[in-house]
Amino acid sequence: MLNPDAKLREDLFDAKEQAPTRDGFGKGLLELGEKNPNVVVLCADLAESTRVLPFKEKYPDRYIEMGVAEQNLATIGSGLANYGKIPFITSYATFSPGRNNEQIRTTIALNNVPVKIAGSHAGLSVGPDGATHQALEDIALMRVQPNMTVISPCDVEEARKATFAAAATPGPVYIRLARASTPLITTAETPFEIGKAQTVWESGHAPAVAIFATGPLLYHALMAAKELEHAAPSIVVNVHTIKPLDQEAIIAAAKSAGAVVTVEEHQAAGGMGSAIAELLAAQCPVPIEFVGVQDQFGQSGDPAELIEHYGLSAPHISAAVAKVVARKKNAATM
Repeated sequence: MLNPDAKLREDLFDAKEQAPTRDGFGKGLLELGEKNPNVVVLCADLAESTRVLPFKEKYPDRYIEMGVAEQNLATIGSGLANYGKIPFITSYATFSPGRNNEQIRTTIALNNVPVKIAGSHAGLSVGPDGATHQALEDIALMRVQPNMTVISPCDVEEARKATFAAAATPGPVYIRLARASTPLITTAETPFEIGKAQTVWESGHAPAVAIFATGPLLYHALMAAKELEHAAPSIVVNVHTIKPLDQEAIIAAAKSAGAVVTVEEHQAAGGMGSAIAELLAAQCPVPIEFVGVQDQFGQSGDPAELIEHYGLSAPHISAAVAKVVARKKNAATM
């Protein structure tokens, strides 16, 4: 059942209300602009797509259009941060942090300045734009940067909260955002704190598996958990902060279940699943299965079709649960 403490939408399984997480970023940014005059926005010629256009129109003196120059986007953002501003720099994730990773490393992360990097159109949700625009390695790029906080919101409301939280964080932050509309899961009352994972589903029986999901695929994880409620009781955890991980919550869930499935719209290598595997290998070794893109580039297609094609939908999560539960049982008999 849904965890009542998480204060999620009661009708979330109907999926009637949907919106892209990039919309939550745009709304949060506009609210921040009113509250904090030090917030500035830099964009690489994608103001409408990244949802910073309303900020540009309302606060033109705090908006800088960089054009198609992502390296400058990072370095000028770093300079503004050094002089007391809170810069949000944004483009498609395949271009920032993809194209300007060296500048992010050297001028932002190395100097530990409070630049907030919003990577829009991440994952497969770019759809018809195809492989060149589908960032499937951005979490890996950002989580290895010292000083960097990495957030992957599950829905539009969580993205709005993440934008506020990023502005209040002293160092650099990466926020991963999607293009496609996805179901609303959380509400205005749902707790959100950087570095604090949230249990969103708990079966009424002893759990057979802990499912750790990040970003909009949390909805698919919940759908799988609901379907398997009796066959394979589970704990579902929303890992919205990939760095720093909530080590205490992740280890507790893994110990309770004795088996783990990770779910992300990203390469299975180097993403959230890898971060969790590193933690559990050191502190709580258990069988683990990874639901993610398996060492492939994306391709052009409808976002929902791509999620299915690359094995990221609820039925594939259910299959991973069955596989890891069988592994746990086999290990127990050895």
